Amino acid sequence: MPLKKLLVYAVVATTFFSCKFRQKISLVVHHAKIYTADADFSVAEAMAIRDGKIIAVGTNDDILKEYEGEEELNAGGKTIFPGFIDAHCHFTGYATDLWKCDLVGTSSFDEIVAKITAYSKTAPMQWLYGRGWDQNDWEIKEFPSKEKLDTLFPDRPVFLKRIDGHAALANQKALDLAAITAATTITGGSVELKNGKPTGILIDNAMDLVENVIPPISDSLAKKYLSEAQMTCFALGLTGVHDCGISEHTVDLVDAEQKAGHLKMKIYAMLTDSAQYYDKWIAKGIYKTDLLNVGGFKLYGDGALGSRGACLLQDYTDKPGWKGFLLSDPKHFREVAAKLANTKFQMCTHAIGDSGNREILKIYAAALKGKNDKRWRIEHAQVVDSADITLFGNYNIIPSVQPTHATSDMYWADKRLGPVRIKHAYAYEELLRQNGWMPLGTDFPVEDISPFKTFFAAVARQDSKGFPDGGFQVENALSRENTLRGMTIWAAKAAFEEKEKGSLEKGKAADFIIVDTDLMQCEAKDILKAVVNQTYINGKLVFKK
Repeated sequence: MPLKKLLVYAVVATTFFSCKFRQKISLVVHHAKIYTADADFSVAEAMAIRDGKIIAVGTNDDILKEYEGEEELNAGGKTIFPGFIDAHCHFTGYATDLWKCDLVGTSSFDEIVAKITAYSKTAPMQWLYGRGWDQNDWEIKEFPSKEKLDTLFPDRPVFLKRIDGHAALANQKALDLAAITAATTITGGSVELKNGKPTGILIDNAMDLVENVIPPISDSLAKKYLSEAQMTCFALGLTGVHDCGISEHTVDLVDAEQKAGHLKMKIYAMLTDSAQYYDKWIAKGIYKTDLLNVGGFKLYGDGALGSRGACLLQDYTDKPGWKGFLLSDPKHFREVAAKLANTKFQMCTHAIGDSGNREILKIYAAALKGKNDKRWRIEHAQVVDSADITLFGNYNIIPSVQPTHATSDMYWADKRLGPVRIKHAYAYEELLRQNGWMPLGTDFPVEDISPFKTFFAAVARQDSKGFPDGGFQVENALSRENTLRGMTIWAAKAAFEEKEKGSLEKGKAADFIIVDTDLMQCEAKDILKAVVNQTYINGKLVFKK
């Protein structure tokens, strides 16, 4: 046979056998721009997925020659990121808040009253519960009082929680049901008085007195809202959340819904700070499934800056004689730290003020005794004194921050803190340098749920209107690469999950999103216009636009 004809046969045979014997797998994704978020921050074109795991990442030629998918997804050049992970939020709280009256964005107390009045006609419970107001958004930037609510609803309890969850307004009926009077005192909280009478404003732990008498929603309704909440998350590219401070009952409910196939969201859960939980869970150990990881405890060091409950070293600039307060005696935090120091559970403590951060950092340091890999976390780390910031690095304490807090608070934070302290507030780049990595979240529903707002706030330090020019304290803006890492692989690392998810690499879960905008290359103003086209968890489509 002529040599030329032999060569033709050889080419045909090679092509035939290479096609015939391509590995058959679940899914092949190709012709994409894939930001893997691996150690080299490499960019690929295609990936192969089998049984929910990534088995190869590479060029279109390499993947398409080697693998044949039961499903083949041509991304058409669109951008793919690892699924976003919100490293600090209240997912189950957000879900079970869906029955409440939404007060976010209200511009006056009169608008709140109008909304609650309309809501009262269709509210599913006797209690009228609203959430999301912020007096800093009003022309008169002062806490409201309960008189109008008393007049409109003399026989129906009303409870309206501030946006940060650290202050609330209750009417007289609600105060009566909670047995709150002018003489009521509580550690880590306050009942605001005027002329010796309650105004209805309750700060921090004082809110619990009312919350404890509000009937919980039914499990059936909670399940419905959990499904709705996860679909909102999927549509925005979230495939995982760190749910901060939940009860055992909520853990059981989530676990059952996940095992039934109704809830596909991956959840790292921090148990709430309850005395009855510590010994029980330390004996039991970390609980982990493919979708749920109960691996930490969430404590509250102090309150919030907006409601002046954050604990400061010096007086509030706009309230002389007032420094805020810790929500528990330091002894409590020391005891919990001692309990957890020899376990695998993480201690994750909310600290916002510079005094609150100092107290928790020093308690952590005493328990951790130097360098370690326990990944204990300070949630928020908003105002840190310059003398204390190196404690994060010296003891490998992880600052878990929420970039939209900076851009929400920037309009008024200097009034609370003054010109010196504000310079060490929301200092994300400075905090990042302490350990070389840092998880990012939103704190939703305190802030908007959108990860794109997180990304924009981190890199631009501006609001959606481009204010302020040049960015707010832009020296503490994060790079786009570090922002993406903070929303993916570093968020996974903050829960000891970096070996199983958070980047698109061989052996890891195929949690990814297809986005219409390349966040790494687009104009900053276009970040907020980005839209998620598809969201996958374990290689399965959970959302399609």
